[in-house]
Amino acid sequence: MDDNEKTRTEVQRQIRRVKMTMWIVIALAAFISLFIYIKSLPPPNGTYDTLAKCIANTSTTFYGAAWCPHCLEQKNEFGNAAQYLPYVECSQNPGEEYPVCVAAGIKDYPTWRFPDGSMLVGAQSLQTLSLKTGCPLPTST
Repeated sequence: MDDNEKTRTEVQRQIRRVKMTMWIVIALAAFISLFIYIKSLPPPNGTYDTLAKCIANTSTTFYGAAWCPHCLEQKNEFGNAAQYLPYVECSQNPGEEYPVCVAAGIKDYPTWRFPDGSMLVGAQSLQTLSLKTGCPLPTST
């Protein structure tokens, strides 16, 4: 085998490695995209209705803002049951707080205020909200 053939063979190997690496990166990106898409899907209708209604009956308050992505994330976790949450809109525009939220001392969104006076800031897991309110999570059948 002469030097030209060796060089050509080495170049072909490098091309194969680059192609394989590209396919692995593409497959990984597709998998991550699919995972993110599936995680962002709302739960089936009715899944968290009972939980959201129970939370509302405990005198818990969910303060948020229309422009807040974490508030939207929190509502999406409940799916269509978000309509039953004890939600208080604090701001339609960044930097403009409604007096009811100023009076309640709300500085960050989302904020959950519980009947015992405690508050949690940020999107909360359904498990955390269940523990703080005493409302049971739905059981899967």
